[in-house]
This record gives sequence, structure tokens and C-alpha cells, in this order.
Amino acid sequence: MRKPQPYVIALVCLLALLVAGAAVNVRLWNSDTKGEDIYYAWVEGGRILNGESPYARVLAGNMRDNDKYATYFPVFYELSALTQWAGLRDYEPWIAFWRTIFLAFNLAIGAALFFLLYPRGQLLAATFASAFWLFNRWVLHVTLVAHLDVIPIFLVIISLGIFRKHRWSSLFLFSLSLGVKQIGIFLAPLYLIWTWQAVTTGRDRLRQILLAALVIASVPLVSSLPFLAWNAEGLVKSVLFSATRNPGDHFGAASADGLMGWVGLPAKLPMLGLLALAYGLAWRRKIGMYVATLLVVASFLDFNSVLFLQYLAWLVPLIPLAMCDVWDAATVKVVRP
Repeated sequence: MRKPQPYVIALVCLLALLVAGAAVNVRLWNSDTKGEDIYYAWVEGGRILNGESPYARVLAGNMRDNDKYATYFPVFYELSALTQWAGLRDYEPWIAFWRTIFLAFNLAIGAALFFLLYPRGQLLAATFASAFWLFNRWVLHVTLVAHLDVIPIFLVIISLGIFRKHRWSSLFLFSLSLGVKQIGIFLAPLYLIWTWQAVTTGRDRLRQILLAALVIASVPLVSSLPFLAWNAEGLVKSVLFSATRNPGDHFGAASADGLMGWVGLPAKLPMLGLLALAYGLAWRRKIGMYVATLLVVASFLDFNSVLFLQYLAWLVPLIPLAMCDVWDAATVKVVRP
């Protein structure tokens, strides 16, 4: 009897994981999401349709206490308004539609992780990475409360995976992820560092860096133009609110600045110091792309003043992806004379 080819085995493993992942995730769809962030994204979409800026409310606050302000760049609020304009005006059909979209992105992340590791000859690692994502407690929580994080996470993972061969497409996908939710903003210096390292001609480096910065800023900027004209102060203060708000977390484990009672710039110094060290390691090529991304995200999670459950999902795919850097480094050492 002829043995199945390795790629057939790989596809069967992946398909089984995706079917099981879909079944588990769908079972969580009956949870009540009113009061969650996704509910207020629906509210903000309705405000846009009613001719109200979703960013105006922050002007009545003190930039410290949260009142469910619209703190993301506009892309998802615009999508929320668009789907409501298309007929999904009530919350129940609206959230049912978006749960389907989130499931597609959730499964796509599992598939992306699989295909990033499998070509390196690592079927077991590819299977582990996909399962580690699909059934992880933090990811299941994101499904339970229908957070939109799976969309920007997917965009970042694909962006990292194609950077070496398709740099400009990678930068645009990263920009799109920021437009949906800017939690990955601290990865921007890494993309500029990698762009600098990818350009071999010194004379062209500055131009390439400037172009890369423009591409990264493109989606947040273009999507924000109507709201800048509508209420510039509200938009700017809403987006900056995440950096000025009072410390808070879902774990009862305050950050260093929260424990010390620091506010303003001093409160950010521990996190910024760790991020600077991670950028330095990437600049000196001491660590690969995935490890650098892992360190930056981990530094944000462990030192940011605010830490909510859904944030942990950002760390999940980077843990198995870090293995890629280990194997790639080992391959380079073997090939070198």
C-alpha cells in the first residue's frame, strides 16, 4: 500500500485542527457581549450614521478616567457603520455577522502559523503552533467576548511572514493592522530597522526609511482624514487616551508605574526602556524578526499601565513563531563555510 505523501498528511492535520477549532469557537457564540468593547464599536458605527463623531465624547472627560471612549483609529468604526448602513442596524444580526468574520480570521491565523513553520520541515511544530493558537485560553476569551483583535493579529502575522520577499506589501498590511487597532504600534520601529537593514545602498537608505514610514502611517492617516476635518481635537485626544488613562488590569497585578503611583512620562519609562533594549538587539542583529517582535509585545504587556485579557492573545502566535528564528539561525551556521 502506497504511503501518503508528507504534504497530504500535513493538509489532513491542518484541516482537522481547523474543523475542531471552528467547532470549539462556534460553541462560544451564545455569550452575551453587550457591555463589551465590540458592543461599543457597534454604538460608534451608529453614531457615524447619525451624523455624530465617535471621538467627540472624550472632550468632556479628563483624559484619565475611561467612559468607553472610541480609542481606535477609524477603520473598524467605519466598517461598523458600513455594515449597519447595509442593513444590520440591530445589534444581534450585526454581531452575528462579525462573529463569522472573526472566526474566519481566527482560523486564518491558525493556518498561517501552520504554513510558516511547515516549509521548514517541521510538521510537528506546525501542528503545535496551529493548535496552540486555536485552543489557547486567551484566544478563546477573545472569541467569547467577540473582540476584534484577531483581525490586526492576522495582519501582523502575515506582514511578518512576507517581509523579506514582499517588503512594501508587508508594510501596508502592518499599516492596515494599525488602522483596525493600534496595539501593535510599538512594532513600527522594528519595521523601520528591518527596512534599513534590507537596503544595501547607503545613499538610498534614508529615502527608503521615509517611504516605509509613510506606508506605515498611510491607513491610519487616510482613514482619519474625515474625522480630522470633523473634529480634530476629539480624534487626537481619543487616540492618545490609551497613553494617558489611569492604570488598570484584569489580573489584580498592577504594573510598576501603577504600584509606584507614577503618572505622565515617568510612568512610561520602564516600558520604554525595555522597548529600547529590544530595538537595540534587533538593530545589532542579535535576534531575528520573530524574537524581536515577541520581546516588544511582551515588554508592552508586562510594563504597560493597562493590561486586559484580550491583550494576551497578541503574545500567543509569537511564541511558536520564535522557533523559526532558531531554525533559520541554525541553517545559516550549517551553510556557512
